[in-house]
Amino acid sequence: MKSIRRSLVVLACSFALLSCGNNGTNGELDVDLINNPKSAEGYDNEAKVPVMTFDEDLHDFGRLSAGENISYSFHFRNTGAADLVISGCSATCGCTVASYPKERIAPGGEGYITVSFNSTGKSGQQYQEVTVLSNAQPARSKLKITAQVGY
Repeated sequence: MKSIRRSLVVLACSFALLSCGNNGTNGELDVDLINNPKSAEGYDNEAKVPVMTFDEDLHDFGRLSAGENISYSFHFRNTGAADLVISGCSATCGCTVASYPKERIAPGGEGYITVSFNSTGKSGQQYQEVTVLSNAQPARSKLKITAQVGY
């Protein structure tokens, strides 16, 4: 009985060792197993993605009086090869808000992101950023505004 048990243990260990072998790959990962078009090797440059291109990403409002509410519309174009979807905009301060198109923008289409700044309670040089989130490459774009409040 001991010899049968010993034989089964040896057989089980042998099977375990053989099944963990590298099958002649010298420990290298078989790249055929990777199915990610954005992986470093084999990046799919032909993948159809939207690209959000702004005419400018910085606007200077100049000098303002405290309490002024002003807006500026940043023009953009979808220069990519797929529909652009903007999922949201967030600002660095509650004094700055952005409105953006909610509909899909086809390749070649264009639109505006309007950034509004409320200078109430502000003084001196102001610098605010709005982060635009979308399905574009890159997924985040930054729009910046500046103003000199109270001169």
